[in-house]
Order: sequence, then C-alpha cells, then structure tokens
Amino acid sequence: MLRIYDVILEVLRELRPVLVQIETHDTSLGRQLRRCATSMALNTAEGAGGRGGTRRQRYLDALGSARETAACLDAADALGYWPLDAKLRDRVEHVAATLVRNVT
Repeated sequence: MLRIYDVILEVLRELRPVLVQIETHDTSLGRQLRRCATSMALNTAEGAGGRGGTRRQRYLDALGSARETAACLDAADALGYWPLDAKLRDRVEHVAATLVRNVT
C-alpha cells in the first residue's frame, strides 16, 4: 500500500465538516465531493493490490478523483458555501502529486 493512503484517510476526516456545510447549500456538489474524495482512497487501495496496467489505471483513477476533489473545494469556495482551507487544499494537491509520480 502506498504511504499516501494514510494521508488520503486524513483528508477524508478533514472533509467531514466541509461536506456537511456544502450539503446544506448544494446537495449535488456535496455528493460529488463525497464520491470523488472517497474514490481517491478506494482506487488507491485497489491499485496497491493490482499489477502492471491495472495498478497504473487505478492510480490514474485516484489521481483524477484527487483533482476532482480539489475542484469541488474550489467551487464551494467560489459559490460561498465554504471558505477555501488552503491547508486542506494543499493536502489534496500533495495526494495528486504523489499519485502522478506513481503513474509516470
């Protein structure tokens, strides 16, 4: 398992209050954030158990989910649902950067 998996779980824990607040304003965006953030963890775990192309594809999927998570946080900030937490956003970018190194 990649060490970044533990960081992903920490990000998910930090997202709990964010999700609750976003969902009070926009149920759809909240659900989307929940799905993509969870997908980071699930695809990373699945990739760790895969081989070759399957492993790479799962890490690519997790990377896409990390970027989508960051975009959801940006959108929530732009729409005034939740002020952007730069530290949390940076942690999501750290996850994405680590996944990039594992797929290139």
